[in-house]
Amino acid sequence: MARIRGYIAASLDGFIATTDDSLDWLFAYDDLDLGPHDYRHFLNGIHTIVMGRGTYDFLARDGSPWAYGDKRVLVVTSRPIANPKGPLQTRGDVDALIAELRSLDDGDVWMLGGGQLQMGFIERGALDDLQIYVMPELIGGGRPLFPATGAKVKPRLMAADALDRGCVRLQYSFI
Repeated sequence: MARIRGYIAASLDGFIATTDDSLDWLFAYDDLDLGPHDYRHFLNGIHTIVMGRGTYDFLARDGSPWAYGDKRVLVVTSRPIANPKGPLQTRGDVDALIAELRSLDDGDVWMLGGGQLQMGFIERGALDDLQIYVMPELIGGGRPLFPATGAKVKPRLMAADALDRGCVRLQYSFI
């Protein structure tokens, strides 16, 4: 059974993007040394990537090439995607998607990007673990790491590591 995992960066004040959806504050840390927690190491264990439509649209607007190669990419959306940036499939029903993901046995699943879909998985008890990289930046507002939904969840802290340039890695288990 595949594990559904999160790996995300947030500002110290709890945002994942500015009010205008900019990640420039985060790109200032592109040279950050995360050692064994580096994104590339994490991605090696991932076979399926799930993202919401907002995250996909952000990636589609970016001029970079499709970064996910031969990995299975699923976009949760109710609207068709004309001329997708890379190979992907769409899903509209989150509950059916969770059942589909749980039946996979070819590698872990990464819940990529924004807090809204991630929170939907957390509310359904479908996120197994989450790594949050807290960056030493106060950006003053924007898209929250955890949108307010009224959900009450008590994840278990598995690790807390001080990393390069003031970044702190927090790893939580939801199972």
